[in-house]
Amino acid sequence: MKSNLQIDIANWIDAYDALKMIRQKVFIEEQKVPIDLEWDGIDERAIHFLAYQDGKVIGCARGMVSNDSLQLGRMAVLKEMRHQGVGRALIEKVMLTAKVNHLKSIAISAQCHAINFYMKFGFKIMSEIYLDVNIPHRDMLFEF
Repeated sequence: MKSNLQIDIANWIDAYDALKMIRQKVFIEEQKVPIDLEWDGIDERAIHFLAYQDGKVIGCARGMVSNDSLQLGRMAVLKEMRHQGVGRALIEKVMLTAKVNHLKSIAISAQCHAINFYMKFGFKIMSEIYLDVNIPHRDMLFEF
């Protein structure tokens, strides 16, 4: 990871263009998620995390707080920036944010190819494999 990587918390209105660009490239174009499923109407109420390097947006994640838990989703890193610590930095910021806000857990519906990534941070598998938009997923949970 380069030292000029920055992770910010953003709201939907201010970060709309950046969030839309990343999710369009990763989910809609690369993973073939249907447009109407990607833009699910939840973004306006969510907490968004943006990763920047050299002033360019390169990754994002979305969180929804419910009771004492953060439901993490829509985590994406541009293809050309993967395996450089961006995902790690995003998860670390999400975990720190949840902790300072006294949340008790972080839940995620993880794509199966990313299970080992999340396990490195202490997430535990909570479900069998299921398909979500034709992509294998498993529910995972991190508890503080």
